[in-house]
Amino acid sequence: MAYNLADKTAIVTGAASGIGEQTAERFAQEGANVVVADVVAEEGQNVVDELESAGGTATFVETDVSDPADVEALVQTAVETYGSADIAVNNAGIEGRDAPLAELTMDDWNRVIDINLKGVWLCMKHELREMVENGGGAIVNTSSIAGLVAAGGPPYVASKHGVLGLTKVAATQYAQEDVRVNAVCPGVIDTEMVQRAADEDPDSIEQFVQMQPLGRMGTPEEIANAVVWLCSDEASFVTGNAYPVDGGYMAL
Repeated sequence: MAYNLADKTAIVTGAASGIGEQTAERFAQEGANVVVADVVAEEGQNVVDELESAGGTATFVETDVSDPADVEALVQTAVETYGSADIAVNNAGIEGRDAPLAELTMDDWNRVIDINLKGVWLCMKHELREMVENGGGAIVNTSSIAGLVAAGGPPYVASKHGVLGLTKVAATQYAQEDVRVNAVCPGVIDTEMVQRAADEDPDSIEQFVQMQPLGRMGTPEEIANAVVWLCSDEASFVTGNAYPVDGGYMAL
C-alpha cells in the first residue's frame, strides 16, 4: 500500500543500516524529506546517496543519540533544512553484552541504557517541541519483543521495556497536541545485530526463530512497512500502542 507523505519531513535515527535504513528508504519512496541520523558517517552518507539516486530527498546528520547537543542539532537541522519535523522514528539501539545480571559492569549497563533509553527520551524531548509548535506529528519508537518479555540481556530488556513506558507517557501527554506516539516491537529480524548474535550463539538464534510461528526471520522491510503505516494518516486514530512485528512470537 502506498502512502502520500509528500511535504513531510521524517527523522530516522540508526538509519545507516538494517531497520533504520529500510525505514528511511520507505519514507523517501513515499515522498518525504528524510533526515538520516547515525554515528557512522560514511555509511550514513551512503544511504543518503542511494536515496537521492532513486529520486528521493535526504540529508545525513552524524548523531550520537546519547549526546544532548547532537540530538538538539539533529532536530534543528531537520527544521532548518526542510522547514519542519513531522515524523520521527527513534530507532538507534545496541544489543550490549548478554551476561547474567550480577556479572554486568557499570559500563555494560550505562552504554545500553544511554543509547537505547536515554537516547529515545532525548530525541522525543526535541521532536515533541517542534511537532507541538508545528501543529502535530507522529513518532514511532523501536522497542523489541524484549520490551514485552525477558528475551535478551538485562540492560537490553530493561531499556526496551523502558521505551514502551516512555511511548505510553508521551502518547497520553501529547494527544491533545495532535502528536501520536507508538512503538514497534520487532521479533528476530535479519539485521547485522541479529547476525552478530548468531555468530556468537547460533543455536540460541535458531531456537528463537523456530519459536516464531511463521518459522523464519523477519526482514527490515517488514518492520519499515509497519513503521510507515503508523506514521501515516491511515493510522490517525492509533496512539500509545506497542506493535509486535514478530512472526507470531507474542501469540504463543
